[in-house]
Amino acid sequence: MPMTYQGTVALITGASAGLGVEFARQWAERGADLVLVARRLDRLEGLAEDLEKRYGVTAHVVAADLARPGAAAALRAELDARGITVHTLVNNAGFGSHGPFLRQDVSRINEMIQLNVVAVTELTRAFLPDLVADGRGALVTVASAAAYQPTPAMAVYGATKAFVLSFTEAVGYETRSSPLRVLAVSPGPVSTEFFDVVGSRDAAVGRMATPEQVVTATRRALERGKTPPSIVAGLANRVSALASALSPRRVTLAVSGRILKA
Repeated sequence: MPMTYQGTVALITGASAGLGVEFARQWAERGADLVLVARRLDRLEGLAEDLEKRYGVTAHVVAADLARPGAAAALRAELDARGITVHTLVNNAGFGSHGPFLRQDVSRINEMIQLNVVAVTELTRAFLPDLVADGRGALVTVASAAAYQPTPAMAVYGATKAFVLSFTEAVGYETRSSPLRVLAVSPGPVSTEFFDVVGSRDAAVGRMATPEQVVTATRRALERGKTPPSIVAGLANRVSALASALSPRRVTLAVSGRILKA
């Protein structure tokens, strides 16, 4: 079954900026209705209005902090109450931090794990039955090139993205008998607000990609005759991921530590 946009609803988390905005734009451009989720209601409403006028789609807005426990269940209940069925889920929301783990704020660490890991897991579990039953859409999770090696100075962030990558590939394998397309996309540094939240450009390793480049690569992978379980966006990032897989763990760790200025 080919990837379908028209007549489907795509739920996109972290939709108020960066990759989330671009996912919304590219899906709307191809006729998908949207559910836009993020904390900043004003941005969501502005984006929804723009996409509806430009592409003639319906864009629903839900202001939610997915880093709060129970947020995924609350979102599912909200959409059920509105009578909205989701066909594509894009788990895009997430954030990182830079600096020694010993100096990281515990509450910030917990918030990162809650958003990057727990919310992704719970949202996927909440909506996966509908995605599989319909089969026209996709499950997309945004991992990171950081998922392919330990990341000193970004220890928790890298570990959360390693989870996202492994989790998504496993779910994709488990649902392989359905037509649902499941994909983990791992970009390197992207020109978004991510590094403003991180608070350091030391985490921006390599050439900066645009959101359009990353989302286009994601969409093209989904539209292949056979969707791969995961992709690394950008040639240099793919080479780096392959080198990490082939190198001794100690070497990979030391190189990563020097690059990230740990």
